[in-house]
Amino acid sequence: MQSSGDHISAARNTSALPSALEHADDIRKRVQQKRLAVFLDYDGTLTPIVERPELAFLSAPMRRTLMELASCCPVIIISGRDRTDVQQLVQLDNIFYAGSHGFDIVGPHGQQMTCERADEFLPTLARVEQELLQRLAYVEGAFVERKKFSIAVHVRGVTRDDEGKVEALVDHILVRYPDLRKSYGKKVFELQPRLDWHKGKAVLWFLQALQLDEAEGLPLYIGDDLTDEDAFRTIADRGFGIVVETGTRPTAANYALKHPEEVHSFLRHLISWLHC
Repeated sequence: MQSSGDHISAARNTSALPSALEHADDIRKRVQQKRLAVFLDYDGTLTPIVERPELAFLSAPMRRTLMELASCCPVIIISGRDRTDVQQLVQLDNIFYAGSHGFDIVGPHGQQMTCERADEFLPTLARVEQELLQRLAYVEGAFVERKKFSIAVHVRGVTRDDEGKVEALVDHILVRYPDLRKSYGKKVFELQPRLDWHKGKAVLWFLQALQLDEAEGLPLYIGDDLTDEDAFRTIADRGFGIVVETGTRPTAANYALKHPEEVHSFLRHLISWLHC
C-alpha cells in the first residue's frame, strides 16, 4: 500500500531512527524547557493492533498513565475512529479527543469543533457505504466500518491476492464519487471527504486553541499509522514525532518505539520529567 495521500517528504527510515527510550535524556531536556502538548494515535499506539476494531481495549495501566499525564499537560488522542467510539474505549474526561482523523473534536472544557463543510458529505458517505457492503459481501475477510465522517475498508482478514481485488472494487466505486478521496493505513483503505483536512491540521487547530502555537509550545506526537505522517510533517519545525513501528518504511518522525508497551514506558518518563 502507498502512503496516506501525500508522499512522505522525509529521507529518514523507521529502521534507522533512534529509540525514544534510549535517547530519553535528550528528549527530557527539550520537554523541560517548553510547554508540552502530547498527541497520541489510538490503535497500534495505545493498544496493540487487533483483528476487529471493537476488540482494541485500553489496558488499565495505560488508562491510569493517560489520566496522570493529563494532569501535567494537555493530552489529545487523534484517531481514525469515530470520536464517540474512542471516547468510550478510553473513558477519561480530562483529555481531548479528535475522531475521524481530526474531523470531529471535543475537549474536557466543552470545546467542540467539526471540520467546516464535513456534514455536507454525510449523504454521499451513506450511499458509498451501502455500495461497499453489497460489493464486498463476497470477499471473505473484508470488513466495512462506517464512521461519521469516513468509511474504513479493512483488509487485514483477506488473503494477499484479494487485497488488490478489494482496492479495485473501492476504486471502481469512487470513480462516481469524486468528492471523496482514498487514503491508506495499515491494512485499511479510508474514504474521506475531499477536504484540506488531516491529522496535521487537527494538531495545528489544537495548538492554537490551547495557546501553544507560540515559541514556548512543544507538540509531541506518537503514532504508528501512515495517516500519522501528516502530523509528523506538520510539527517537524516546532516539535517532534515518535513512530511506533518494527518494520521499515519512510517517515517524518524523529524517534521510534517498537510497540504500545514501550509507548507506556515512555509516557511514564514524561510524567516523571514534568514533576506533576
